[in-house]
Amino acid sequence: MRIMTDTNVIISAILFPRSKLTKVFQKVTEDYTLVLCSHIIEELQELFRRKFRDKSHLLDKFLSKLAFELVYTPADINSADYPYNRDKGDLPILVSALLSDVDIIITGDKDFFEVEIDKPEIISPGEYLEKY
Repeated sequence: MRIMTDTNVIISAILFPRSKLTKVFQKVTEDYTLVLCSHIIEELQELFRRKFRDKSHLLDKFLSKLAFELVYTPADINSADYPYNRDKGDLPILVSALLSDVDIIITGDKDFFEVEIDKPEIISPGEYLEKY
């Protein structure tokens, strides 16, 4: 199974290493394939530069120890070609997940839960731990 996590899940796991989100990453990487897209990596780098400058070393350390498949996010995305999402900022992640045939997106972003699609399944970190 191929699983993508949203940026907010990764940030929380980095900043709160003893949280259940760390368990999510352990379980995903042990049992399945973690997929991250170039948009998520770029978004993480930008957020750490802007908001968590003094903790940017934690991002580098986290990513260097994390086993994942990197997929590239298309530069030009026509939103009319994809399911509606209230937050246009989430569209690159959704498109990357769809194009790379991800089975699950793990997110805490409520806008993702409004997207009407069968695959990928969109679930919260808590739901993931309960189901898998």
